[in-house]
Amino acid sequence: MTETNTTLQARIPEGPIKDHWDTHKFKTRLVNPANKRKYKIIIIGTGLAGASAAATLGELGYEVDVFTFHDSARRAHSISAQGGINAAKNYPNDGDSIFRLFYDTVKGGDFRSRESNVYRLAQVSNEIIDQATAQGVPFAREYGGLLDNRSFGGAQVSRTFYSRGQTGQQLLLGAYQALARQIEAGTVKFHSRAEMLDVVMKDGRAVGVVIRDLITGEITPHSAHAVVLATGGYSNVYFLSTNAMACNATAAWRAHRRGAYFANPCFTQIHPTCIPASDDFQSKLTLMSESLRNDGRIWVPLRADDDRAPNDIPEDERDYYLERQYPAFGNLVPRDVASRSAMRMLDENKGVGPLKNGVYLDFSSAIDRLGKARIEERYGNLFEMYERITDEDPYTVPMRIYPAPHYTMGGLWVDYNLMTTVPGLYALGEANFSDHGANRLGASALMQGLADGYFVIPYTIGEYLSDWLNTDPVSTDDPVFSEVVDEVNTRTERFLAIDGQRSVDDFHRELGKIMIEHVGLARDREGLQRAVQEIKAVREEFWRDLKILGTSDSLNQSLERAGRVADFLEIAELMAVDALNREESCGGHFRLEHQTEDGEARRDDENYAYVAAWEWKGENWPQTLHKEPLKFEYVPLSQRSYK
Repeated sequence: MTETNTTLQARIPEGPIKDHWDTHKFKTRLVNPANKRKYKIIIIGTGLAGASAAATLGELGYEVDVFTFHDSARRAHSISAQGGINAAKNYPNDGDSIFRLFYDTVKGGDFRSRESNVYRLAQVSNEIIDQATAQGVPFAREYGGLLDNRSFGGAQVSRTFYSRGQTGQQLLLGAYQALARQIEAGTVKFHSRAEMLDVVMKDGRAVGVVIRDLITGEITPHSAHAVVLATGGYSNVYFLSTNAMACNATAAWRAHRRGAYFANPCFTQIHPTCIPASDDFQSKLTLMSESLRNDGRIWVPLRADDDRAPNDIPEDERDYYLERQYPAFGNLVPRDVASRSAMRMLDENKGVGPLKNGVYLDFSSAIDRLGKARIEERYGNLFEMYERITDEDPYTVPMRIYPAPHYTMGGLWVDYNLMTTVPGLYALGEANFSDHGANRLGASALMQGLADGYFVIPYTIGEYLSDWLNTDPVSTDDPVFSEVVDEVNTRTERFLAIDGQRSVDDFHRELGKIMIEHVGLARDREGLQRAVQEIKAVREEFWRDLKILGTSDSLNQSLERAGRVADFLEIAELMAVDALNREESCGGHFRLEHQTEDGEARRDDENYAYVAAWEWKGENWPQTLHKEPLKFEYVPLSQRSYK
């Protein structure tokens, strides 16, 4: 690792934070409606961030090409977000405000996010709810007809709008119909079953991408004035995660290799409310919404190695450990806190279930208090999903849950305009690092994706495009495109030429075991150093012994996965290096050497209150660390407490 004192230009507006966004919008150069038609924008990804951005930019008049490796935008992983979306509407009149949402988010991220971006997110949150409601998103409503709210972790107010346990799906359908309208209008061209494999650069700026058709195998260049990546996170580096199997980080990582800095890669979230693994052969874990912690109570047997059925354990022999340890927040502590507490219970041999790898999430008290019908109204589809997977009825037997890799707070470094360190290349939603610090609060992922797509990028992209008025996109006949196409073809054929003995999934599973053991919920110097060496060894073996059947000129899912796992092998090493460099505990990054006497994360604000932005220097060279200092003027630095 090398380090530099290069100043990252975050372009944070001056003045009071509450005025930053309005001031910035006014000072940002505009593109008039007639001129918008002269610009072409490429968007990669059709989840909430990508679909909302494509729909909004198309409606504004820009020429938009949007690419997804799915057969439909409706299959984007945003549909898997279950519990809700935050906004500071204060409908329950319980003390919420834009500033409180901002405060909770900065505190929940353990003071490792950029204040200005977080405040903007809180500001536009209310507009998102208005937009989604106008689109017909069926948010839950109270008896009088007003939109209902419930609580999520890290907050003492009810600010989460929801649609039973399928909020992400309903919000994506709203964005999808807006996108479909622009496709029909001709402002957006939609390309399905198409995967971005590289970014094309000219004179230091992004001018296009190279795409592989996943059905025919054809590799083609595409040119634009600007490129927007909205491709999600990298949790599948762990192999077993809550992400869909197709989720990957290739687009962001290819951009990183072309010059876009990668920020805070070690900031990963282990979600506390997942169904525990049932054997060693699973390829995916299932998320149970954090919203369940509103009415469910988390507990373990008071006595270690208690093999009794949960309903046979009397109340006075149960340890409701979150309520005991964190009385002010109880079961609604932030995710990183809840996950570490569950880990400690297993370390004390209090795990439950056949493999002793879970804790209980019990709804008996809520059912007694509210009635089964009310619980079914709130969580019915989640309960049904749990029963189908486990063959256990959560209305009568407590759910079993345990932490699993879920969300990644790290991502491509972006400035206040959401532009990466590569001019003309933007990153939205989970693909960037900007809003969540070291831990994301529940129900904030949907908020960020839609904020970036509907309300931020339509303003900020004009600042860059204004410099290219009356210029055409770089022609795909330009040598810069043919060079990248050749590189992509060479890389593709290289996978097929290895002709080894091991499958892609075999390597991916081996990588996942290294990551979850050494770069997972708890980390230490010795384990991280071992992880770096083991990851390098797996990567060398991958390029020697990979076996892919079939050809590159047809549908070949093993070939697709090979490219993604090759990138995961590089991302994994950077995650371990970043975690090794950050000699502190904060949020989801928990170093065993840096904890308080009662087991909480101990930050080092004097030395690590910065964004770690890594610059690619080549395959055989260590990456260079750049630092963006973080200043906290409105939420004073303090030790987090949820007690």
